Amino acid sequence: MDTKEKFKLFVKEHPGLLKYIKNGEMSWQKFYEIYDLYGESEEAWKDYLTVVPTIAAAKATTSTPNTFGDLMNFVKNIDLDSVQNGVSSLQRVLGVLQDFGTTSSSTKKEEYKPRPLYKHFED
Repeated sequence: MDTKEKFKLFVKEHPGLLKYIKNGEMSWQKFYEIYDLYGESEEAWKDYLTVVPTIAAAKATTSTPNTFGDLMNFVKNIDLDSVQNGVSSLQRVLGVLQDFGTTSSSTKKEEYKPRPLYKHFED
């Protein structure tokens, strides 16, 4: 098992690290670098693993229903410009598909009529 997979298992065993990510104090990259250098050494992780919650306790906290404040924080963090860009690109794709559907079914090709051999320049 490579280091990245071991780090993923370590994070699953210690969900308390997530609060440092949410607070913006640390990033996953920094945690991975600590893990890569020191492994699971208690000395390296003592600042971040003061209270070690169990996996069952973490599941219990994540299964609680979200409050209105959590919902408002989620709405505040949405980037409206990126949402608008996504909607406009989706509208363009739907427009192209709609145009493709209408042009292929509504236009009928005229039957080919060969020009008579004796006729030149519409005489």
